[in-house]
Amino acid sequence: MIVRLLSGGIEGVDAYPVELEVDYTRQGLPAFSLVGLAETAVREARERVFSALRAAAFRLPPARVTVNLAPAGRRKNGTAYDLPLAMGLLAAAGLLPSDAVGEYLMAGEVSLSGELRPVPGILPLAILARERGVRGIIVPPGNAAEAAVVRGLPVFAPAGLAQCAAFLAGEVTLEPVPPALPEDEGPGMAQDYAEVKGQQAAKRALEIAAAGGHNILLIGPPGSGKSMLAQRLPTILPPLDFEEALDVTRVYSVAGLLRAGQGLMTRRPFRSPHHTVSEVALVGGGAWPRPGEVTLAHRGVLFLDELPEYRKSALEVLRQPLEDGRVCISRASQSVVYPADCMLVAAMNPCPCGYLGDPTHTCTCRTEQRERYRARLSGPLLDRIDVHVEVPAVPYEALRATGEGETSAEIRERVTAARRLQLERYAGTAARCNADLSGSLLERWCAPDAEGHALLESAVQRLGLSARAYTRVLRLARTIADLEAVRAGSSETLPLKLPHLAEAVALRVLDRQ
Repeated sequence: MIVRLLSGGIEGVDAYPVELEVDYTRQGLPAFSLVGLAETAVREARERVFSALRAAAFRLPPARVTVNLAPAGRRKNGTAYDLPLAMGLLAAAGLLPSDAVGEYLMAGEVSLSGELRPVPGILPLAILARERGVRGIIVPPGNAAEAAVVRGLPVFAPAGLAQCAAFLAGEVTLEPVPPALPEDEGPGMAQDYAEVKGQQAAKRALEIAAAGGHNILLIGPPGSGKSMLAQRLPTILPPLDFEEALDVTRVYSVAGLLRAGQGLMTRRPFRSPHHTVSEVALVGGGAWPRPGEVTLAHRGVLFLDELPEYRKSALEVLRQPLEDGRVCISRASQSVVYPADCMLVAAMNPCPCGYLGDPTHTCTCRTEQRERYRARLSGPLLDRIDVHVEVPAVPYEALRATGEGETSAEIRERVTAARRLQLERYAGTAARCNADLSGSLLERWCAPDAEGHALLESAVQRLGLSARAYTRVLRLARTIADLEAVRAGSSETLPLKLPHLAEAVALRVLDRQ
């Protein structure tokens, strides 16, 4: 007797259907064969499942069992096939109705005692189940809240194999897991820009970067507050909408980084890898490709502190993800695409000792040391960073000031209004914010007036701006104009004027140097 069940595999951050075909025959010598390009963890399911079935008081008669994972030409990995395999064996042996097991998508790992353990990638599988039109999805209790994020899909979470079998046999009733309300994680207001003394120019630059989704580089001596400013950037970013939250949750689901019982993620991610990070850890990869830090920062912030200390090869692999908003990892057996639409925030010292240009300290670096230090950052990489801003040492007068500065909530309100203005302006296009502008959209919305053209011509000639840097100056100027409109209480798109372009050029310090 052949029984067919539906499960799924993960490729990138999406799921594809995998059909388990279980052939259970009592003719011939007892044996067990698992075919369909299964890797080690999938093949070991045999030992886990048979021990779990015995622990759940199921007795399977000796038989020759062949299990095929279709499509047989795609590699299968992970432990999510344990649960459908167990139910398939019971149905093929006649202990469960074969038609019932085929009505659900199943995924989950089983313990030797018959309990169900959570597995990564349940959210993409739940989306697949809804697309396939099945009666529901059966998952471990630890994955129930995650699967319930998908609207319109009944989610069932039995505690173990015995309860799952009784549910499929119609002996017990399981209520669908109710959709969990998103956790009120808030925007991360435990940290606030009101705590940062001085640095008004840097705060202004970060507000512009947040409002337009621009990458930013902070340059300053040790102790000037670069890391403090960067760590508070998520507190001024607009909240995730439902589709963005779904994108972020899907990435963390595939990476196995969701907490047990966690549903929809509502806070923008903030990733800060150490400078010893490898290329694979930064952009993703491996024998079985996994998402890297740039993907885990999707819809959020990737913070690289002490930027020149990173390996140059690791920084160079960031160039394509920063430009395209995605990572394509190609192997001999498969190609995987991961999303990587994040804001890059980087920090660095002006020289190896950190005190070049500091009026209170003497720089001890030789000229060739400074040149080697700056040479670790290639021109193409710096071209992809819209804002380069200096963060000088904070004077004593600012440190002793008792009055609080502008709070993150106040800045966030302006940033959110500017992003809303951009979403309405670019509705129906691929652009979501000013950092995405290119081609005809750039020509339409970032056309300067005659004075602006004269300024840009002078900047290109004197500073040697590349075509990419020129484009990023226009995008920055568009964001500055949007913030001006927000401050004026207007919902109209302001034309680009000379002050907008002048401030945009001034925000690229390394070009001026």
